[in-house]
Amino acid sequence: NLISRKDNSQLYLRHVLHSLSIAKLIKFKIDSDILDVGTGGGFPGLPLAILFPKVNFYLNDSIKKKISVVKDISKSLNLSNINIIHSRAEDIDKKFDFIVSRAVTNMSGFMKLVKNKFHEESKHEIENGILYLKGGDLRKELRNINHKSYPIINYFEESFFETKQIIYVSYRYL
Repeated sequence: NLISRKDNSQLYLRHVLHSLSIAKLIKFKIDSDILDVGTGGGFPGLPLAILFPKVNFYLNDSIKKKISVVKDISKSLNLSNINIIHSRAEDIDKKFDFIVSRAVTNMSGFMKLVKNKFHEESKHEIENGILYLKGGDLRKELRNINHKSYPIINYFEESFFETKQIIYVSYRYL
């Protein structure tokens, strides 16, 4: 029950590959701290943690059942770079380089949840901030938000990605 039953046959495309699109935009540096808010079934955090084994990933969800499953998956994959946080995102008292997520809420609401949770010193090509996976027509939602949009169709040719984007917001604009 962590992903829609109708998505079972599309697990790789709609969840794993979608999560890994972030790696087309940025290569996380060793010892970076990445928070995955609302990880659900472990997306995008688990695939990124596999791809970047020397990066610290913190997978967060407020639903204990989801966190229990993600904990079991990370143990079975022997991932030592995964930290599990069972709490509401706004209650996390730690700083991160980037916060990733997949369409947890509208962007302005998400920005409020993660405000003041970033290291101010950036060690990547882009400043620390939010990397948010979302699809659909986002013009209205993002109208008053200082951001950059990266269409995922530029990285992967499958039609599923036609409306999907990575939305980047620097920590300075939160």
